[in-house]
Amino acid sequence: MRRVLFLIPFLLFFHCAFSNAGYDSLLTKLNNTLDRKKAYDAVKLKRIDSLKKLLTAGNLSLDKRYGINLMLYNEYKSFNYHAAYSYSQKLQQIGRLLNDPVKIAYGKIKLGFILLSSGMFKETFDSLKTVMVGLLPDSAKTEYYFLTARTYYDLADFDKDDYYTPIYNKKASQYIDSGLMLCKPNSFEYVYYNGLKYLKNGNTKLAVINLQSLIKKYKLTNHQFAVTASTLSDLYIRQAEPDSAINLLILAAIADVKSATKEAAAMLNLAQLLHTNGDITNAYVFIKQAMDDAIYYGARQRKLQVSAILPIIAVETINSVEKQRLALFFYGAILTILLVIIYKQLQKLKLADKAIMHANHNLQETNHKLNEANTIKDEYIGYYFNLITEYINKLEKFKRSVDNKLITKRYEDIGVLVNNINLTKEREELFINFDKAFLKIFPNFVDRYNALFSDENRVKLLPNQLLNTDLRIFALVRLGINDTEKIAHILEYSVNTIYNYKTRIKSKSIVHNEEFEHAIMAIKAI
Repeated sequence: MRRVLFLIPFLLFFHCAFSNAGYDSLLTKLNNTLDRKKAYDAVKLKRIDSLKKLLTAGNLSLDKRYGINLMLYNEYKSFNYHAAYSYSQKLQQIGRLLNDPVKIAYGKIKLGFILLSSGMFKETFDSLKTVMVGLLPDSAKTEYYFLTARTYYDLADFDKDDYYTPIYNKKASQYIDSGLMLCKPNSFEYVYYNGLKYLKNGNTKLAVINLQSLIKKYKLTNHQFAVTASTLSDLYIRQAEPDSAINLLILAAIADVKSATKEAAAMLNLAQLLHTNGDITNAYVFIKQAMDDAIYYGARQRKLQVSAILPIIAVETINSVEKQRLALFFYGAILTILLVIIYKQLQKLKLADKAIMHANHNLQETNHKLNEANTIKDEYIGYYFNLITEYINKLEKFKRSVDNKLITKRYEDIGVLVNNINLTKEREELFINFDKAFLKIFPNFVDRYNALFSDENRVKLLPNQLLNTDLRIFALVRLGINDTEKIAHILEYSVNTIYNYKTRIKSKSIVHNEEFEHAIMAIKAI
């Protein structure tokens, strides 16, 4: 009977975890769209390639070159930060060759958009302050006013300061008013920025009316729809209507994928809301997509935003699994490794970003560390969720067996099922999977490790053996696990045993004891 009572929390947990939400069909549509993501990207890349080929013609005038470079900028501005930045500079260069202050000013506006996308507020203002607005045609003035307004709004959201935020919001609204005066009353820009102003000023009723009218009555491009739906979802979040917000964010994410937009917040915000609703599986899929897009786009701020959410989702996943009260302690050890790696890499990212803001020293080494960190995070998060999925499948099979025994009142057989759980075998499989995942990231680890010893002291692995205990200890060290007690817990040894292993190994090395772990840390990932 006690065993039956012990199983009740598991049944309740699974019932809650797998209850259907009202947006399942939209999630299916989004996942199907993601399957075609490369095809949508290929369409954009083909357009870009065609434009680049036009530039190879030797008889192009500077005006035509300016026009083609502007089209390339527009293709890249939400697709690849570095390329868009480069083309915004080229627009200014051609403008100077033409001695055309309007073209120069327009290039600065385009540069400002890219800088804002990267979260560089000061640099955005610096670029926009040099624009000679009076020379611009109305269409460019409108773009200037709306971009300046967006910069102040984003700065207000970033600061969240009781004194400065109202000041920035007021300035933003003034710039929007200037832009609205130059827009046609029924244009997309007029209705959208009116809605945005209402939203920021707290008039949610008028904001909803404007933004909903765009979605219901206007024929929008994919990008326009994504921007409108994302903004409207923010209103529903404020009004505590998460399901409505999720529906809009799913549709916005679909539109972003179809338009090959990499610099977008819909996928990130969707992952956060699904995580809050308890849908960890989809939350992980979409946060991974958001990370892929952030890396592809190349702006530092978006990568930091996504990286900050990844460990939260991972922790929540562990908490939900731990509620099942079965032997998952070794999975917890893997999560610990993941969290330590992410924490250390986030610290490096913060330090690297601060250093880049003040100087451009050691850029190549910093980029290498970022790439290595992303590789480790991608591999181990995927590895961890595969293990969790396998274990959940085992739990489902176990649950069905227990249900069958309960129905047939064969209570004694339930004890047999529990006793048949082989934790030793599970632990061995865990280590084998850990070895495979680690060697996928560090394929040269064994050779580089052996290079630290003379021939007679080098590790000689058995056939089909990936790592032995010696190698596994220092594989954990390479991943940033330096605490002997933690390594002992993960590998199921005593602290003294791990200490003796380390001491014995270092004493045989041709490297000085104090330098041995530095040499291990110098082993590069792929």
